[in-house]
Amino acid sequence: MLPKYKYLLTYRYSEIIHDLTVEFCRRFLGNLGTLGNLREIPQRRTIDQMVQAARSGKQNIVEGVGQSRTSKRGEIKLLGVAAASIEELITDYEDFLRQRKLTVWPKTYLKIQAFRKRAAVLTSLGNLSDLGNLKEKPRLPGDPETAANLLLTLCHMATYLLSRQIAKAEDDFVKTGGYTEHLFKKRLQARI
Repeated sequence: MLPKYKYLLTYRYSEIIHDLTVEFCRRFLGNLGTLGNLREIPQRRTIDQMVQAARSGKQNIVEGVGQSRTSKRGEIKLLGVAAASIEELITDYEDFLRQRKLTVWPKTYLKIQAFRKRAAVLTSLGNLSDLGNLKEKPRLPGDPETAANLLLTLCHMATYLLSRQIAKAEDDFVKTGGYTEHLFKKRLQARI
């Protein structure tokens, strides 16, 4: 049986985002060279920030799910941090495209639609091995505009799913209360 977080679509998206962000930074931000007419310089701070934002998105989902049994409030807070981290990453990819005079593709663009379909296949439970690792790995496109737009698409999908996960956790908390409330009820029942 896999850890609970591995079953979450938000986690599987965030894992792909993290892995591809590391590769993106290595490939498009870490080397001296040219990209179009713009001379590229290593952007160590940007690289660190992007990799940490991607990691934070993934790790806060893990930690939030880990707290879900004992602290709904903690779970909601950590899922919010995960969403904020991925939103930070969205602005980094938008900045990357804008600063290089590349295009942010609209959601209706055919390649974006293809990215969304591919992401659904890659993140399906059927693509998980017995160890919870993806059997089929996502690949980062070779050109920077396509790669950044793929990652933007994945980030937007992840933040949408996280907003739904947070709303569900909030609804559960309102309807059933938290861990402390449950313990208090049990304590009152034990006294009777």
